[in-house]
Amino acid sequence: MHLSDALNELALAPTRALDEALDAYYAPDFTHRSDGRTLDRTGFAQMVAGMRDRIVSGTVTVLDEFRDGSAYAERHVYEITMADGSTIRREISVFGSYAEDGRFRHLSETGFDLTPDETTPTA
Repeated sequence: MHLSDALNELALAPTRALDEALDAYYAPDFTHRSDGRTLDRTGFAQMVAGMRDRIVSGTVTVLDEFRDGSAYAERHVYEITMADGSTIRREISVFGSYAEDGRFRHLSETGFDLTPDETTPTA
């Protein structure tokens, strides 16, 4: 299971309903921590639903990805075009863990904005 696949299914290029995508990638006891704020799965779903309504298109480029048993780490850049025409480009570092069934149990992330003139970093 790769976070980039989940990001695409959840918000960047969804092909299924939000609940179906959440069930495919995230365990029932999933928690998401972003820049010091932790959401349970319900809060995470609400946040994603709000973003999904505002995102027109997006891509994710994986720079690094590592799995060791249930431990997971990944670094990516996403580029998003919003419904109002604005764009967002961020580099994100994620650490987390998998549940026994292979879905994500916890993800903790932090990141920063990239300016339009910055090239996509490489591994």
